[in-house]
Amino acid sequence: MVVTRFAPSPTGYLHIGGLRTALFSYLWAKKNGGKFVLRIEDTDKARNSQEATEAILKAFEWLGLKHDGEIEYQSKRDDIYAKYIKQLLDEGKAYKCYMSKDELAELRETQMANKQRTMYDGRYRDFDGTPPEGVEPVIRIKAPQSGEIVVHDGVKGDISFQAEDILDDFIIARADGSPTYNFVVAIDDALMGINEVIRGDDHLSNTPKQIVVYEALGFDIPKFYHVPMIHNSQGKKLSKRDGATDVMAYKEMGYTPQALLNFLVRLGWSHGDQEIFSMDEMIELFDPKDINKSASIYNTEKLDWLNSHYIKNTPNDELAELLVEYGLTLTSHDKKEILLDALKERAKTLKEMASLAKEILTTPTSYDEKAVKKAYKGNAIEILNNFGAKLSAKDEIHLPSEYHHLMEEVITEMEVGFGKIGQPLRIALLGKMGGVGLDIVMAVIGKEETMLRIANAISANS
Repeated sequence: MVVTRFAPSPTGYLHIGGLRTALFSYLWAKKNGGKFVLRIEDTDKARNSQEATEAILKAFEWLGLKHDGEIEYQSKRDDIYAKYIKQLLDEGKAYKCYMSKDELAELRETQMANKQRTMYDGRYRDFDGTPPEGVEPVIRIKAPQSGEIVVHDGVKGDISFQAEDILDDFIIARADGSPTYNFVVAIDDALMGINEVIRGDDHLSNTPKQIVVYEALGFDIPKFYHVPMIHNSQGKKLSKRDGATDVMAYKEMGYTPQALLNFLVRLGWSHGDQEIFSMDEMIELFDPKDINKSASIYNTEKLDWLNSHYIKNTPNDELAELLVEYGLTLTSHDKKEILLDALKERAKTLKEMASLAKEILTTPTSYDEKAVKKAYKGNAIEILNNFGAKLSAKDEIHLPSEYHHLMEEVITEMEVGFGKIGQPLRIALLGKMGGVGLDIVMAVIGKEETMLRIANAISANS
């Protein structure tokens, strides 16, 4: 059975790079009928944030990525780590190192002066003398001093690391007894049955150290897939400005979970020329062996295009519920269908859709001066008065087509072009130029509100 995991550190919010590896891990587990484990790596007590932990969990809930079993917290597993530290000490596979910080700093200065790689020199590896007083030892693992460590990577292929080039006897427990990252990750993955690890290739340099821990403790080594980073359009590391922000910020900006997940699955993975994937299709088609070996490029236009697609294909009742989050309540509006159908063609995000709807539903209190100067000249007021009179005479008028027909009557009778009524009427209804069709605006706000807005505009701009 395939068991994958996502293991964020709650020292900051969940960003899209992390979310992508979580999605890949989730899809691969589900495709194989396996398990997807969520583990919170909260051993850094000084930097941990409960708020960040809650934000990670909220993001998973919003996106519908359900983990299997209980959430695992490293902070609750200190006894387990202590047990394996003792085991390695008892077996002679780890040792206490009494080197002080000053000694370590002096060693590094000497190595740098001699243009050597800075690393621990192993002076306490086989120490059997009297420990120096006043120094709390760290625990170091006995790493191989020669040979190579091979990472069998499902994305990059086999990668060989020369032991003497990359490893020294690295610390597995600090002087205060707290275990280090590479040690606890290897133990947790082994004990939780994680047999396939999908993660960013910024972790590749950690992998040989984790393999040393696996082998020292006799654990099976999982299959690794190291995913290349996401870059901006200039091919550089993604910054906050480019989109490397808290996942929940995407919700605030008005993106749908479906669009964000669809966007992320295509960052570094593809299936032919297909761009739109349902979750079922992602699960069916995804294979980490098909992940690109090179970095992927973040493209906001692609995300907007996908979001527009999902908005257009969301039923209006569901859309109305989603828009409540953005301060728009349409559930009881009798022209909800007409309004949302029109806005689906214009809005890239839910936030933009809510803003456009509010512009239509809110009576203007001011008017764009440049637009007024352009549109309210000649016989513009006469045209508006004529249209208002015709509208007032109508007992029943509801549909956009009925409002459009009324506008055509004015155009025909007064022998003017459509712009002569369209521009001043648009300013009267919305306070500015631009927006959805005027017939739609009037059908949504209704006859009485339309007449009120016309009268207000005539009064303000005569």
